[in-house]
Amino acid sequence: MLVEGAVLDDDGPRRAYVRFRAGRVTETGLPGTDSARGRDRKIRGIVIPPPVNGHTHLGDAVSVREPPPGPIARLVRPPHGYKFRLLAEASEGAKRAAMRAALGRMRRDRVAAVIDFREEGVPGIRLLRAASRAERLRAVILGRPLARPIDPRELAAVLAVGDGVGLSSALEESPATRTVVARACRRAGKRFGLHASESRREAPDTYLTPRPDLLVHLAHATEDDLRAVRDAGVTAVVCPRSNALFGRQPDLAAMERLGVRMLLGTDNAMFHAPSIWRELEFAYVGTRLRRRPASAAFLARAALVAPWTWLGEPARAHVAPGMPGTPVVVRLPPDDPAYQIVTRTTEHLIVPVGPTGPGR
Repeated sequence: MLVEGAVLDDDGPRRAYVRFRAGRVTETGLPGTDSARGRDRKIRGIVIPPPVNGHTHLGDAVSVREPPPGPIARLVRPPHGYKFRLLAEASEGAKRAAMRAALGRMRRDRVAAVIDFREEGVPGIRLLRAASRAERLRAVILGRPLARPIDPRELAAVLAVGDGVGLSSALEESPATRTVVARACRRAGKRFGLHASESRREAPDTYLTPRPDLLVHLAHATEDDLRAVRDAGVTAVVCPRSNALFGRQPDLAAMERLGVRMLLGTDNAMFHAPSIWRELEFAYVGTRLRRRPASAAFLARAALVAPWTWLGEPARAHVAPGMPGTPVVVRLPPDDPAYQIVTRTTEHLIVPVGPTGPGR
């Protein structure tokens, strides 16, 4: 198959053709050249790296409903918040089926990986791991120990089966807990993630000490706070649809202007479909509605390029012969490809060019 139009990857947008064999890129070049001719099936479109959903809570998919009134903290605060009661009441089979359904949705969207904050200790990690294998989608699972104060044996077990630890906010986790967890993650070579400035502003030193690998939300962060995050070299994940549901938004325009490394995620699966394409469009239109626009190119990088850098696999963000895995082909006009991808992509426009799954 030959795709003529444009490529949008870590090098930005450019006119190009891309030739595929068995789902792999075998050749790229300028459209209209002799090498772009031949007997291959031709389509017009845009070729991009496979997207990554940078933040989810897929266990929440067991209950999809309108959120009750009240502050976000009342809904998601461990261990007795609304969602934790729902998780406790649901059977293991129901949770596994719900996670598989959410992962299947992402797989159809050609999402190649998801970074999940998984509650419920070691059993919760194992449930998601089994569901992700069944759906052939890579899950980077940041688990959460149950015991407070931290039980070193439980923490070691979480790190043995997970990819790191994802904690609630510094408002809800003591400095001692965060320090113990961060040190254990460093020793194990695993990731440490933390929610920050979600329901109200928190001072940067509370969530940057000890330094996390990933900060989620920053919906109430000031520009000075964002500078501190940037200077600490910490990557942020934003979830604009989830934040908007509770009347807040991260300042994406400031993040772009200040050079904050940013990923995009869909957050709680009980409130939103885990669609990275819907998240991209909402993020873009929302910034323009507030008259603080972030560029389509910046948002596209947050879903297609920056996550692969954070995962230590930058080659997956570059469309070229020999790249690991299969890029995504979207049947859209190649003019202004970042805008097209951010505002118009749906699963119905994605052209199947090869198998999907972990490492593909």
